[in-house]
Amino acid sequence: MSSGTTPPIELKQSQRYCRQLATSHYENFLVASILLPRRMRQPFYNIYAFCRTADDVADESADERTALEGLDRLQQQIDRLFAGQTPTDSQTPTEGLFPALADTIATYRLDKRPFDDLLSAFRQDQQIKQYASTAQLIDYCSRSANPVGRLVLQLADSLDPTTAALSDEICTGLQLANFWQDVSRDHAIGRIYLPADVRKRFGVSVSMLGEPSTPPALRGSLAFLCEQAEHYFHRGLPLVDHVPAWLRSDIKLFAHGGLATLDAIRKIDFDVLRVRPEVGKIKQGLLVARAFFGKL
Repeated sequence: MSSGTTPPIELKQSQRYCRQLATSHYENFLVASILLPRRMRQPFYNIYAFCRTADDVADESADERTALEGLDRLQQQIDRLFAGQTPTDSQTPTEGLFPALADTIATYRLDKRPFDDLLSAFRQDQQIKQYASTAQLIDYCSRSANPVGRLVLQLADSLDPTTAALSDEICTGLQLANFWQDVSRDHAIGRIYLPADVRKRFGVSVSMLGEPSTPPALRGSLAFLCEQAEHYFHRGLPLVDHVPAWLRSDIKLFAHGGLATLDAIRKIDFDVLRVRPEVGKIKQGLLVARAFFGKL
């Protein structure tokens, strides 16, 4: 796993692969990277490349069996990295993500569990399509979202019980905001993240999720769920007082970006089945600018 065991040319090719993969996706994780010191960008790209690759395997494979097989191969690669063995990427032996990821894991002494948890969540998506309770959904978030925040904290040498708990709040909030933004998209691929206990409380039936416009009961449940998600962000924002100065703007950008997503849902009166709520490019640019100048 040591970077010293990876040929310099192969490492550079892998880093370029991760960088190109990251910069080809306009997402929060990437946008935040422009606020980072230059020395920290490549490690972020390497972690992002792993997350993006695993997500694509989970969501874009031809069927569930193919997805699970692909995720198992990623798990085997991670197991090899943490066992100190050379990754075996037969499809792209010199340009794959693993040499760069191995270098980042070794340099920053990253833990294995966040990678295992992420892959566990992606596997769960292939097998569980609905959630019976809010507690089950939050458990899923603890593996689908929270590990990324903990890896970032390790890059900043700032992971401890206090920062982990605060980071988990923000990451769970981001995952929930994404769920409530994408109710229609998720339903179209057979996934329902609105937990059954909330659906029952507001009188929401599964058939409502296929309507062209969002029924009042579903809007009521989303208003409740968005308020819950907002609390996660506010509970997590004190994290900025526990991390190095170079990371604070990114944390604020992530949290306020999530809050902006919730505001976008509210602005369309929770009619997420008719139109996907989005944070506009101007709003995104303003958030980045405010974060850059310390105004968030």
